[in-house]
Amino acid sequence: MNHSATHTRDLIFSPAIRIFHWLRALSILVLVITGFYISWPFLVAPETNDIQVQSYIRFAHLVFGFALTAITLVRFYLFFFGKSDIERRSFRDVSSVSSWVKNLKSYLWMGHLNKAGVYGPLQFTTYVVISLMALLICITGLVLYANVYHLGMGGMMWDAAAWITAQMGGLAQIRIWHHYMTWVFVIFVVVHVYMAVWSGIRFKHNSVDSIVSGYDYHKKH
Repeated sequence: MNHSATHTRDLIFSPAIRIFHWLRALSILVLVITGFYISWPFLVAPETNDIQVQSYIRFAHLVFGFALTAITLVRFYLFFFGKSDIERRSFRDVSSVSSWVKNLKSYLWMGHLNKAGVYGPLQFTTYVVISLMALLICITGLVLYANVYHLGMGGMMWDAAAWITAQMGGLAQIRIWHHYMTWVFVIFVVVHVYMAVWSGIRFKHNSVDSIVSGYDYHKKH
């Protein structure tokens, strides 16, 4: 049977959203690995100045840290000011009690969820929280950067970094919160991948592939 005869194909994710999604995923992966290495150097470099493992790992952490910061800011811009409003439309479900009930029931195999936008209310709320966590982990990362590199960009951020450091109770506390938020991302990624696959199986539509192709498929009524 011709798939196009029974299903409609809708573009739900623009190329910009898809590109930044995968760049953010790559950045988070590299940052988690390098971050854990920086806090616990489990590779021992030979006793020579030719190979400095820690410096290479730290450099990669800085590069992808700035990349994540830029991506986070761009994603905030796309959400509020992007041409497509399919993500913003999801807020209608968040403010609707009936949508929350339908959402939770659908996860219990008790019906199907009809979404105003691309996300259900629970999914949308989770993404808002993780986006705020991304913003906070970027801020704490920039504060830690400014406390190590006092020239150039670090020098430009020093006054703001010193104020944030004082408000959060010192540099040690910032490192602790930076580490805690890393674990938030580790847990989120595991749950996110599981729920994306589960949602595709549960609701029989293009849940995972849509972030690659941009298209979702729905049965014609």
